[in-house]
Order: sequence, then C-alpha cells, then structure tokens
Amino acid sequence: MAFPSPLVMLSVLAVAMASITFVATRDQAPTERRVETATIASAEQTPSAEPTAKPTKEPKPEPRVKRGEVYVEVYNSSGIKGLAASTAEKATTVGWAVVGEDNWYGVVPTTTVYFPPRLKAAGKQLALDLGIRRTAPAVGEMKRDRLTIILTTDDPQ
Repeated sequence: MAFPSPLVMLSVLAVAMASITFVATRDQAPTERRVETATIASAEQTPSAEPTAKPTKEPKPEPRVKRGEVYVEVYNSSGIKGLAASTAEKATTVGWAVVGEDNWYGVVPTTTVYFPPRLKAAGKQLALDLGIRRTAPAVGEMKRDRLTIILTTDDPQ
C-alpha cells in the first residue's frame, strides 16, 4: 500500500482545521462593537431630564504667518532670464520680505519652496501664495532663518 505524499496530507489537514474552525465559530456574536453613529443616535433619541452635553472638539489654531517678518530668497535654476526677479516681485506684492535673488547652480527636481523647521507653516503659505506645488525642508547650505525658493523650467512662475 502506498502512502499519500506529505503535500496531500498537509492539504487535507488544513481543510479539516478550517472546517472545524468554521463550525465552531459560526454562531458566535461578533466581538467588535461599532460605537460611532448607532450609540450617539440612540443617546440623542432617549428623553432625559438633563440635556446631554455633546463633546466639542476645539479646532487646532492655525499658526499665523506674518509674511513681512519672514525673509525669502529666490533662486533661478531654469535658465529663463529674469524668472527670479519676477517671482521675487510677486512675493513682495503679497507681503513677503524678499531679501535676495540670484541664480542657483545645482539640480533641483521641480520648483520648490524650502523651509527650516521653525518656518514650515510660512513655507506652505508662500507656496500657496505663489502657486508652487512642492515644499521641502531646507537642505545643505541653505540659510536656516529664511525661506528659499528655487525655480526650475517645469512650472515657471
């Protein structure tokens, strides 16, 4: 008499265990409980002498960015003449304190506003003001007391 291969034996054993588990647990109530809307709705429908206090979530205050108090440097990495100057003018028009503009020598993947950690909110705001889609933490030789814009040819300002 030949014995079945170990793979067939393991398959039969796995099917048997799955069947036993299914039969043993099919009539049990679920162990998880949904609390979100059902509990809140039933609590609101129940009349009571005391009004139920609804928990209020205080919105986290957005950091206020004072544009005129944040220094900005604008660099042109696109080869488009005057791009840094025109972008600096736009930033100044909406209230940013542009302190310099120049050419950038190096590789940048796309137009980016770089920010030091303490000026992250300001960097996001500057990007919104100028329509720049990418922001990133300051790198390398960038100054840590200001925002740095590096412009590329992908989306000129």
